Amino acid sequence: MHNFRGVYSALITPFTDIGTVDYQALEKIVDYQIEAGIDGLVPCGTTGESPTLSHEEHDRVIAKTIQYAKGRVPIIAGTGSNATTEAIRLSQHAEDAGADAVLLVNPYYNKPTQKGLFLHFKAIADSVKIPCILYNIKGRTGVNLETETLKRLENECRNVVAVKEASGSLEQMKDVIDKTSDSFSVLSGDDNLALSLIREGGDGVISVASNLFPREMARMIHAALDNKWDEAEKLDSWFRDFFSACFIETNPIPIKTAMAHFGWCRESFRLPMCPLESSEHRALLLSIIDRMALDVKEGRI
Repeated sequence: MHNFRGVYSALITPFTDIGTVDYQALEKIVDYQIEAGIDGLVPCGTTGESPTLSHEEHDRVIAKTIQYAKGRVPIIAGTGSNATTEAIRLSQHAEDAGADAVLLVNPYYNKPTQKGLFLHFKAIADSVKIPCILYNIKGRTGVNLETETLKRLENECRNVVAVKEASGSLEQMKDVIDKTSDSFSVLSGDDNLALSLIREGGDGVISVASNLFPREMARMIHAALDNKWDEAEKLDSWFRDFFSACFIETNPIPIKTAMAHFGWCRESFRLPMCPLESSEHRALLLSIIDRMALDVKEGRI
């Protein structure tokens, strides 16, 4: 089993002007991420607009990401669903395609009980041999994966080895770290809480911001993991405005707009995702990333 540690980019899914998946752009993004020193890639998560992908597209984006990565970094495939049978099918396909792990979001809309969550995740974990990373994000799913449920899943499913904690609660993250085993990885789902999580014994982040600045994000997280806190905090301060701007409207609208600004993709979304609603938001976002790009170019960071 992998020990998941470091920075894993929650990849955008680039689309063409007519709305199909842009695999040429995806390949360039994958190469850019890996060459910049990212620890792993997460296709078909929230940032990848996975709810708007067809099942065929979902399978192909994962398979193509694995193909483009060529074994250089682990691929954690987003295969969660609110239907257990669908999550099992997606997870088995990802395993067959060569994924190193799957990321399983809380079932959304259904609002299952803790017993239901346990049975859902156990059924998926039992259906594959690769590691399973659970993804707790109450703000999008309407249900919180309680720590006791998570601990029971770790105890009863040998391939449930990590959690992406996006509850927004540092107290819950600390509770997860305290109550799970030392070999269990706890990754932040929020860029702005990543350093706080690592201070408490966490292992890294599944990042939105690293889509655009993977090298700097990797530097920050690994500095923190190596107890080089002056460097980590300097980078965190540099990132701070961008972390906020990435959620100035619903993710992944801002990060995809930023990526398009630098030519990594088109500013093309799948409804109900749409371009930035506010011109003020656009101006703020672009001013932040232009300033950051200049800092990188001129070696100030």
